[in-house]
Amino acid sequence: RATPLILVGAGITIAFRTSVINIGGESQIIAGALLSTIAALSFPGLTPYLLVPLVLLAGFIGGGIAGAIPGALKAYASVNEILSTIMLNLIMVQFMNYLLRGPLIDPYELEAGTRIPQTERLSDNASLPTLIDGTRLHLGVPIAVAAAVAAYFLLWRTPVGFRLRAVGHSPKAARAAGINVKGNITLALGLSGALAGLAGAILVFGSQGQRMVTDGSAAGFTGNAGFNGIVAALFGGLHPLWTVPSAFLFGALLTGATQLQRVLQVPASLAVALNGIIVIFVISSSRVRVRLKKLLENSSLLNKPDQEETTEAT
Repeated sequence: RATPLILVGAGITIAFRTSVINIGGESQIIAGALLSTIAALSFPGLTPYLLVPLVLLAGFIGGGIAGAIPGALKAYASVNEILSTIMLNLIMVQFMNYLLRGPLIDPYELEAGTRIPQTERLSDNASLPTLIDGTRLHLGVPIAVAAAVAAYFLLWRTPVGFRLRAVGHSPKAARAAGINVKGNITLALGLSGALAGLAGAILVFGSQGQRMVTDGSAAGFTGNAGFNGIVAALFGGLHPLWTVPSAFLFGALLTGATQLQRVLQVPASLAVALNGIIVIFVISSSRVRVRLKKLLENSSLLNKPDQEETTEAT
């Protein structure tokens, strides 16, 4: 449960550090999953050493395209990215349902007449290898952690990251310094979506079913990872490295909620409510810190005249 949260959360930090808000994690996960699934269906005979990187790259590209679209709309057409990413979520759900009930549906479902929206079982050569036998720990976990580390180095150790953060801090100042503001806004949402798309590929090829299946809703495939990743990023202070332990925390919380519902009949919505409480706490605490800082600055300014009078009297 933590792997997609790490990737989505790391992508969210890139977008938010550029002062663009990405609410389209669900659509980007779906786009990455669909393109990686098409890649696996197109080249089933490739060896694992070729097919695994291919499906992961396809997921990265698919999510990147889904992220760059609202980024370009914001940069070049002044379309609010919150509205465009939310609308793209709805569009991608319908597109997924069309493909999984039509061109990509399992032929067996057509013969049986059940028409469950799912693909046929994909090539085992595309399956992410398990790292520890007897567990569900697969290659996707270290890939997600490595992606979070790469996001950190991108933001704070490269010229590209400097430009992204400069645009996020002050677009006018960045433009005056010769930085392509529109291009960097598009790039930020593209990279954010690419990491979410990589999460979509891992959801498909790291699963035991080794196929893409849904119940007709976005959450039926993503498990709300697109939204929970935002929570993980906020709880991690919008820092890619801190997003990793935050994602594991929320992954454990979601898994625990499922077990509580199964064993003790505790509503799973309790975990959703707890997520909301944590988000409110994180956001309010940051606002409190800002207010306290302003109060301290004002009090220090008020004390300066008294200190100057004391110095003059001395």
